[in-house]
Amino acid sequence: MLSCSNGNGIALYLGAMAIIRAAAMVTDVPDLFLTAVKLTHDNTGARYLHVARDDSNNLFSVQFRTTPMDSTGVPHILEHTVLCGSEKYPCRDPFFKMLNRSLSTFMNAFTASDYTMYPFSTQNGKDFQNLLSVYLDAVFFPCLRELDFWQEGWRLEHENPTDPNAPLVFKGVVFNEMKGAFREHHVTCGPDSLAPDPSKQNTVCVSYLLGDITDTFEAFTLNLLSSLMVTGPNSPFYKALIEAKIGTDFSSVVGFDGSTKEASFSVGLQGIAEKDIETVKEIIFQTVNEIIANGFEEERIEALLHKIEIQMKHQSTSFGLSLASYIATCWNHDGDPVEVLKISDKVTRFRQCLQDNPHFLQEKVKLYFKDNPHRLTLSMSPDESYFEKQAKAEDEKLKQKLMAAQSATQDASCLPALKVSDIQPTIPFTPVEMGKAGEVPVQYCAQPTNGMVYFRAMCSLNTLPEDLKIYVPLFCNVITKLGCGVMDYRQQSQQIELKTGGMSVSPQIIPDATDLDMYEQGVLLTSSSLERNVPDMMRLWSEIINTACFDDEERLRVLVMMSAQELANGIPDSGHTYAMIRAARNLTPAGDLQETFDGMDQVKLMKRIAEMSNLTPILRKFPRIKKHLFNPENMRCAVNATPQMMSEASLEVEKLMNLIARKKKERKHVRPNIIEDPTFKPCQMKTYFQLPFPVNYVSECIRAVPFADQDYASLQILARLMTAKFLHGEIREKGGAYGGGARMGQGGLFAFYSYRDPNSITTLTAFRKGVEWAKAGKFTQQDIDEAKLSVFSAVDAPIAPSNKGISQFLNGIPDEMKQKHREQLFAVTHKSLVEVANKYLGIGQRTCGLAILGPPNESINKNPSWVVR
Repeated sequence: MLSCSNGNGIALYLGAMAIIRAAAMVTDVPDLFLTAVKLTHDNTGARYLHVARDDSNNLFSVQFRTTPMDSTGVPHILEHTVLCGSEKYPCRDPFFKMLNRSLSTFMNAFTASDYTMYPFSTQNGKDFQNLLSVYLDAVFFPCLRELDFWQEGWRLEHENPTDPNAPLVFKGVVFNEMKGAFREHHVTCGPDSLAPDPSKQNTVCVSYLLGDITDTFEAFTLNLLSSLMVTGPNSPFYKALIEAKIGTDFSSVVGFDGSTKEASFSVGLQGIAEKDIETVKEIIFQTVNEIIANGFEEERIEALLHKIEIQMKHQSTSFGLSLASYIATCWNHDGDPVEVLKISDKVTRFRQCLQDNPHFLQEKVKLYFKDNPHRLTLSMSPDESYFEKQAKAEDEKLKQKLMAAQSATQDASCLPALKVSDIQPTIPFTPVEMGKAGEVPVQYCAQPTNGMVYFRAMCSLNTLPEDLKIYVPLFCNVITKLGCGVMDYRQQSQQIELKTGGMSVSPQIIPDATDLDMYEQGVLLTSSSLERNVPDMMRLWSEIINTACFDDEERLRVLVMMSAQELANGIPDSGHTYAMIRAARNLTPAGDLQETFDGMDQVKLMKRIAEMSNLTPILRKFPRIKKHLFNPENMRCAVNATPQMMSEASLEVEKLMNLIARKKKERKHVRPNIIEDPTFKPCQMKTYFQLPFPVNYVSECIRAVPFADQDYASLQILARLMTAKFLHGEIREKGGAYGGGARMGQGGLFAFYSYRDPNSITTLTAFRKGVEWAKAGKFTQQDIDEAKLSVFSAVDAPIAPSNKGISQFLNGIPDEMKQKHREQLFAVTHKSLVEVANKYLGIGQRTCGLAILGPPNESINKNPSWVVR
């Protein structure tokens, strides 16, 4: 287990340890500004690590060794079912219910290859204790009901649950998740995920033989002896230990049937299978021999060490979660988690090894690659009828169903909950100062950035011709990767790694806060560096902007292929996002451009470009795009740095603006940043993308109101309320989808969605039923309060020093407008929720769009109202 608190009072904390009879080891880790307190519980061997650090976002995590014994996916199903009710909190799905009774900044669970982790984080002390109680009871005293197994693991159900004559199909959250993950890896990544990797049988290899997951209802067992707990960075250390009462009821592990079982899940060496494929081995060893003979470039080594320094200094809002994930594998295999955190010591030792022995790295390559006898060479042959065989195997395993219990009203009164009155009524305002670099507006935000400087520049797209806009995402992707000035792309990449924490350019579409038909379009330059490297960072931007190279067709081809592949690979993970973007296309001008930049249109374009034999026409578009973008008259900038660094940073920004080439004859009059398209008319559109996936991604979007409208807050609460109290049950619990719900976007669109969903038309029906439920006001004040807590947990999510003030810089939403919106959220009532449901979501009152990504669907193909692609 792991926790984190401020460093004061360590002696007091240690005094409390006598209660659980543990021996403590305290270690300072100055690299990460923390003190680590490591303990072991005498009776059970459970290990505990507390991380004391000045950080308001407190984390708790409990981790178990879950070594897979076969490919039935038991650890993954166990991860889900553990969170379906416990001894103290026996209601169904307390995990999801706590999302609406908490101000958590993170709640989830993960199944890795050989461990399972249950982390949460929150900035609220009372909330921390509530979630701690729920999590510990869940993992140590789970109900593990067979009904929960049917819901989360797998079950048999009629395709239409209300029609007893409908064909039987397999459903289940993990079952559908793994089908989606399996298809994602196979269709887009190649056959590597089909390989029977014993180390991955917890998760993706469940899909290696999908039938395995449906074989048995296992007697699940939790192994307390391998439990690891982490808290921090500002959590109540001794209270967590005392109240957890770790191990008080355990001398060994309690099995599902009530029997006790001595648990031993140590990880042994994998068996070595070897089948020589000489060609592959020759290529591998040729590469290894070249490394051994020629060594590594010194600049490349320095770039990697610089990257480590950047990672140590950069402060994220999820430090505790990142730390827990970072140490998880080492700790799971009985390594020392504190030693893993001593990064500077390891860098110093590494530099000393290189100094003492210039061939240090080559020798390690020889030892661990060339001369390592433990290797596996795997050969695979494709089977054209693979999916047909899988489908047949599924059809042979049909058994029973579950609808009545899923429809029963759930009593969640046993769960702890915060009150709306526990939420802070006001937000802390972030002070920013406005200045100018030449004629370019610059926002300066002084923050404790730990020796880092963060730079952003927004460049307007308003003068860009329409025919070039669809190429903007590709331009942004490659502009920092083609080389510039005298540097080819390799030298440029190395300079970026040596001198910065990264340089990127990304398209931006920013809806106006007061008008749905207005928006800002542009590209955002983003970079960071150590304070000593700010001049080098600005020099690199100047060279990219002024002297980017657009003549290397082969390099562009590589980047295009990578980009096209990444977009295709991203569809299974982000299919619901693509569906929402497409459904919104015809509702607002910003939504239309969003589809061009980030939707299926962009996926289709990149596929077409990747198939082109001649990329010269694409290369010729880039200078035209650059000419319209990188003009100081089109730009505004933002800098986040320490107060002491602001003066120097402002000088460097001014130098950059002066270095950017200004060709007066090419300059055009720039329209105001916010533009309106008078030709745009909202209309309904229903689009179906037929894809080789076994699951669907469904969305319906409705044109509603902009952020500043007084009804926006009510719609925001309503979306969360509908998700938690109606749509979750219909789409996930009954429908078997991995996820689904509603959300109110800042672009003024109310969106329904489902994720990895075995259904399509049925889910659209669930959306409509949800609207009728909301219009009828079938929810309580407690439901409303829980929805408010859930919304505020997102509104009040911690912001890293690097991102303070950026919402105002990008979106033009000042703290005063945020505070007004906060007050509107508090003021939402049952009456206002029913009113906005009737006003915006009812048929006849709404302009909506629908989109589905999924497998062939006969009923949709026959319906002329759908556009099938």
